[in-house]
Parts: sequence; C-alpha cells; structure tokens
Amino acid sequence: MNKWISFPHREGTCSKQAHADFPDNAIYEREVGRSGFFGPAAHFHHQHAPTGWSDWQGNLRPRAFDFNLLEQSEQENPWLLPDLLHNQQCRIRFWRVNQTMKHLVRNADGDELLFIHQGSAELYCDYGHMSISEGDYVMIPRSTNWRLEMIEPLVILMIENTDAAYTLPEKGLVGNHAIFDPAALDTPSIDSEFKAQYSEQETQVSIKRHGEISTVTYPFNPLDAIGWHGDLSVVRINWRDIRPLMSHRYHLPPSAHTTFVGNGFVVCTFVPRPIESDPGALKVPFYHNNDDYDEVLFYHAGNFFSRDNIDAGMVTFHPAGFPHGPHPKAFQAGRESQKSFTDEVAVMIDTRHALSFSEQAKSVENQDYVNSWKTHTGKE
Repeated sequence: MNKWISFPHREGTCSKQAHADFPDNAIYEREVGRSGFFGPAAHFHHQHAPTGWSDWQGNLRPRAFDFNLLEQSEQENPWLLPDLLHNQQCRIRFWRVNQTMKHLVRNADGDELLFIHQGSAELYCDYGHMSISEGDYVMIPRSTNWRLEMIEPLVILMIENTDAAYTLPEKGLVGNHAIFDPAALDTPSIDSEFKAQYSEQETQVSIKRHGEISTVTYPFNPLDAIGWHGDLSVVRINWRDIRPLMSHRYHLPPSAHTTFVGNGFVVCTFVPRPIESDPGALKVPFYHNNDDYDEVLFYHAGNFFSRDNIDAGMVTFHPAGFPHGPHPKAFQAGRESQKSFTDEVAVMIDTRHALSFSEQAKSVENQDYVNSWKTHTGKE
C-alpha cells in the first residue's frame, strides 16, 4: 500500500471541482495523475490546448494502427499469430478465422480474453459448449482446451494476461451489481451439442508455453467431460450487458468503465451512454497525463466522438509520457453541447508497463496521426 504525499492545495485561478466549472479565461483542463486514475492527481488550467504541438520528433508519440489492413492468411491456430503490442504481462493479437478448427488449442502462458469484433461461432472447451457472437467477451482460463466451429467468419481481438488470471474490478461504493451483475456472466453447458462431439477419433492439442508451441496427440477427443463443479470456468459477457456508470454533472474517468483486471493492466469498455447535461460539466474525455500507464484503444463500433478519422477495427496507442485528449473538433463540439448521447463501443487496455509494438503493427500505422491535433489556425 502506497503512502502517497497528500496535501490538497489550490494555486492561482482554478475550479473547485475537477472536470467542471472551468475558469472563464482557461477552458483547457489537464489532469496529471498517478496509478491510472487511482493515485494522487493535479488539475491544471491552461490557456492553450495541452495537445497543441506544432511539430513532433522522436519515437515517443501518439500512434494509430489500422488492424483492418493487416496482411494475414487464414490462420486456424491463434498461437501462430504475431504479437502486435506486448509487454511481459500483456499480449495483444488480432485473429481472423474463417474455418472450423480441426484441433484443440491451449494457452499454458496465461488467461486469454477474446473480444469478438465480427462473426459468430460455437465454442467447445473443457467446460462444455457455448455460442459466441459479435460483441462478446470470452474469458478462457489458463490451460483450458478449446476450439471454434464457424457459423460466420470471425474477427477477434485477443488479450493475453500472461502468467496470471483475470479478475473482476473492485466496485466499491456502487456495489457488486453495478456496471454488470456477475449473474450476467454466462458459462458453457454440457448440453446435447457438447455430447454430440464426444469422439474416439485422434485429436491434437496445440499448447503454447513460453511462446513456443508443443503438439500433443490423443487417440480420442479430450473434450469428454460428463460434468464438473467449482468456481473456475470460461465466462462470457456481451458489451450490451454492460450498464455504464454515469453522472450528469461530472465526466467520469476511464477507470469507472473497467470490465476485467489483469496482472499489471486493466480492460475497460466504453459503451453508449448519455453525455453530461450540466452546463458546467466537461462533455468529452479530459486532457490528461496518465504517466504510469500506456493506453490502447480498440474501436469496435459507432461514432467515436473524441477522435477524427477513426473507423471500426482501428487502434490508437498513447504511451505514457505526454498529454493526450480529444481532437480539436471533438473538444469544440463538446463545448457547444452538440450531442446528447454517445454511440461508440470501444475496448481500452491500460498497461502499467510500457508496451512494444511489432513490425506487423508498424506496417499498418498511420504516420500522420501525431499531426491530427493540429488546427488550421495553429493555435491548438
């Protein structure tokens, strides 16, 4: 437990409340915070946008990747996919799968979280059978055997929690049933579909451990359980089952939208919600330095109200070390209260340790993204 230096202080002209009622001569607020919105923070009021750079040199910069453009042949085995962004605790892959898997796979390196961006399939695993489709999160515990039978071709964002287990966020004052009730989590069933795939046919299992693949062959199908009991399982929840925390007077930080907690990172889900209606409340994401965490956003669907020229299937990457926030058009639209509702769906991955990105990710990078905060006047 950190014993932070704590001395709430006010200096110069500032608002009484973060993210609301800004001074008339300083419309730009910047939050500098520690421990991913959970630690101490300071809120600065500026005369110019903190993202108002006119030039940027060097490798530390905001980046955008279009995963739709990745060159990837049809790949049945997810362990053969390259890591697009990764550190020792988190690995992010992007999987297109168009055919039923002929063998089983098992990740012995950590829990796997699948976000179904497109398509639908039947999932068969040690725990039974379940149908999965667009918008589902599917959490697969470490060393679970599983495979997919296609209904519609799938596009999947894969988030590996290396050498650790996914947990649910601590919901504190709002209670255990806020955001989503744990009862909304679905588990596989040992149903007629699962029993129909019992087989004495030779079956291979592709196991990933320390990033290397081993293949184990059985003279039968190992998915042969007749029952199980306990509190460990594959679980599924769809983003449509998430009921976001809201305040009409205060723009909540991204941490309020945490869906899963990994080892050294969190997975958050932004879903449609009303925009703040109080006249003094900030109505777009605030400019902030999240100086302990790298931020990755995968855009799934809708109109991404804080970004220009971002489409579904694209990813933004804002490493720690500089302020980021809404694009100028979005910031102005928020000031003018042009919208009363957001319709975006996005997955955010905030990592405590720096992420590296691969050559495959670099090949689909929009090199001009760093310039997208510039305005024609040069004042932002």
